[in-house]
Amino acid sequence: MPRPYVLAETNWKHLKEEQFELAVLPWAATEAHNYHLPYATDIIEGSAIAEESAKIAWEQGAKITVLPTIPFGVNTGQSDIYLDMNLNPSTQFAILKDIIEVLNRQGIHKFIILNSHGGNNWKSIVRELGLLFPKMFICVTHWPLIVDRTEYFDIVGDHADEMETSLILHLAPELVLSKKEWGNGKELKNKIKAFSEGWAWTERPWSKISEDTGVGNPHAATKEKGKKFFKAVCGKMSQLFVDLTEVDIENLYE
Repeated sequence: MPRPYVLAETNWKHLKEEQFELAVLPWAATEAHNYHLPYATDIIEGSAIAEESAKIAWEQGAKITVLPTIPFGVNTGQSDIYLDMNLNPSTQFAILKDIIEVLNRQGIHKFIILNSHGGNNWKSIVRELGLLFPKMFICVTHWPLIVDRTEYFDIVGDHADEMETSLILHLAPELVLSKKEWGNGKELKNKIKAFSEGWAWTERPWSKISEDTGVGNPHAATKEKGKKFFKAVCGKMSQLFVDLTEVDIENLYE
């Protein structure tokens, strides 16, 4: 059965009489994830979290639609990793502008980017789009930050780590290579202290900081951990969806 909160599965017979309060756009990336995870890792995670969260919210009466996931993200630091696909921020801005223009014209004035890739950076883009579309409420969420990962995983990493490996073992285990193929996800740190402390920033050239493209040891990952984490993330995300559909944007602050 088509899920009425997933745009790609709905049809005109249903939509011609429908009116949504909130549109959700999962935005991911296509890139290497250590040796053992698929290039679509961020796509699988973002799509599943968006759709499951929307299901929970829909069952509580939230009028919400999940748009098809954007599969490419900013991968400027991985230009020499074979077939890591890149969209420049200026391209992301152009895509978002066109999507928001459609929503704005059709009366859906609440919009959330469900970010599923650490290389995507939305603040400056959202600020500019907000000036172009003053009726639109535009916000961003980054699902890896929703819950405290230390409560679910032994070693918290950054990319293709225990958390992501556990999630894919839960969501798409057939796409994960056997454990003997997993790299250790060792990350080489910048020699300049300011960058490792986090108050100065420069882009990491991925092939120089990781041998296997992973950052964080995945070897303690299990599907059980992934299932538990997925449920916790979707629980909190769905509440955000409900809150956004119910709130009066003109009376948001107290």
